[in-house]
Amino acid sequence: MGLFTRKTADAANGKPGIYAALEIGAAKTVCFIVKMEATLTGPRPRVVGVGHHSSAGMRAGGVVDIDAAASVIRAVVDNAERMARHAVSEVSLVTTAGSPASERVSIEAPVSGREVSERDRNRVLSAGLQQCARPGRAMLHAMPVAWRVDDNRGVKDPRGMAGRSLAVDLHVISADADPLRNLMNAVAQCRLEVSEVIASPYAAALSVLAGDEALLGATVIDMGADTTSLAVFADGVPVHVDMIPVGGNHVTRDIARGLSTPVHAAERIKALYGSALDSPDDDRAMIEAPPVAAGPDAGMNQYPRAMLNAIIRPRLEEIFELIRDRLDAAGLSEASGRILVLTGGASQLPGVVELAGRVLRRQTRLGRPAAIAGLGDALAGPGFAASTGSLARHARAPAEILSGPPRFITAASARRVARPASQSGPSAIWRWFAESF
Repeated sequence: MGLFTRKTADAANGKPGIYAALEIGAAKTVCFIVKMEATLTGPRPRVVGVGHHSSAGMRAGGVVDIDAAASVIRAVVDNAERMARHAVSEVSLVTTAGSPASERVSIEAPVSGREVSERDRNRVLSAGLQQCARPGRAMLHAMPVAWRVDDNRGVKDPRGMAGRSLAVDLHVISADADPLRNLMNAVAQCRLEVSEVIASPYAAALSVLAGDEALLGATVIDMGADTTSLAVFADGVPVHVDMIPVGGNHVTRDIARGLSTPVHAAERIKALYGSALDSPDDDRAMIEAPPVAAGPDAGMNQYPRAMLNAIIRPRLEEIFELIRDRLDAAGLSEASGRILVLTGGASQLPGVVELAGRVLRRQTRLGRPAAIAGLGDALAGPGFAASTGSLARHARAPAEILSGPPRFITAASARRVARPASQSGPSAIWRWFAESF
């Protein structure tokens, strides 16, 4: 398999057209077994096996108990295999483990001949990947955002074009290596190989962006249990991903503290009565909450719904303000577009869409995954956007230049990047890749 190719579904699991996607988050673990079907409009995924269960041993996308995490993974994959009547040996892993984040680099090099060749293209891409190598990081995705031949900008594919210089803006998504290794080790305990790792916000965006939204510029916010992640698309390609360590569970714990009630009761109260916005009767409407460590004869405490919403709203405002600050820090206030799509389990709380629109000053909607054959309505909501996005990626996704499992960068391989000029150049770049990957 070449360095600049992506494995297709036909190569997965040893059976044409069959592959498995596994999403592991703080709240739930989901496995889809998918068959790619040929249609007149191209390959289309059909879900033939499903397994899902509440996660264990996970926190903020990372493993805190590898045996507990592996036990849930094993059960979920087993359920999907039974439904599909097909065993899988490898999975596409969807995760926020290692806090996936973006780096953008611009590389320019002279063209070796009169026209840009495949070798020229690969040499520039390799130099960009080399520049993004950081010890302790793992490369997940790499994709060209824009090409330039001489002064000709906006080139889609430079091969065969005449020119003296070739330049590329390269977007690389990487994650902290150790948390990602821990999660992959949990998967390995289940005798499964990880064929690739897909950053959750990228997958979620592929699932929920519709029509020309990715082309015009859009930001997708995936609101998970322990984390909130974002993906920015412009001109049809992802240009930025990021993550903050705050999510829906933080809202639940705020309610538990504010109402002095158990966490499980706070989650139920949030789901039944919570809102990010006020309504006229909030002061009169009362909610009941059991006290912490209540005995069998203990009564319920009563609070006005206005008190509940006053607890919820500040935490959600904090989440959206942090997202706004991250976009500003990345210089993407304009490039991120006027379109904002919310998805993930925590996005379904009433009033969240309106609040996000106010804080981020964008046209906002709730994102639901595109319809996929064989997927029931119960698994087609915003909470499953990242899982279904991995399926959309196999059928339709921007071109990527890395294939296979993550590239883990060690201190030794990173040191080879900083060689003297006499040892650099195209041959040194190719040697570095051969030795590192």
